[in-house]
Amino acid sequence: MKTNIFPAIKLTIITLVFFAGVYTAIIWGVAQLAPNGGKGDVVTVGDKKYYTNIGQTFTQDKYFYSRPSAVGYNSAGSGGSNKGPSNPDYLATVQARIDTFLLHNPGVEKKDIPVELVTASGSGLDPDITSKSALVQVKRIASIRKVSPQTVEQLIAKNTEGPLLGMFGPEKINVLKLNIALDELK
Repeated sequence: MKTNIFPAIKLTIITLVFFAGVYTAIIWGVAQLAPNGGKGDVVTVGDKKYYTNIGQTFTQDKYFYSRPSAVGYNSAGSGGSNKGPSNPDYLATVQARIDTFLLHNPGVEKKDIPVELVTASGSGLDPDITSKSALVQVKRIASIRKVSPQTVEQLIAKNTEGPLLGMFGPEKINVLKLNIALDELK
């Protein structure tokens, strides 16, 4: 028994020290090299601070809508709905989101709504949408803000980020930054 228990205890202690201490210190050190010291991308508007890497809710029609959140944009408890694509409650939630989107975006057909505008991400905190999701909202925003659709489309193009290193992931637009840019339009 001594030949098995003592090595197991030693391995447990070594693992605890490594993963609770050494590994944590390494990750903290790497984060200090990142922009803003690993504290996230902070944007200040007026006297309020916002984090661009955490999704925000925008419900006013003068703003671009964010991706829905299964956790109400609560960054303390990120997560998905854990409901499968055939779950009746999930399907009802998605249908309600589709109906709401169509109500606020007359002239848009159901088939033209990007899936990300009616389904939550795995974390429930996705801050980005694709350019397709932004472009489907142009008519509503241009009409409410009394600007040309071309002006809104140019703003979308200006705020579109390419894939990581030009090849990993899709193009994306940070909704918070895009809406701040909308408010700065004169």
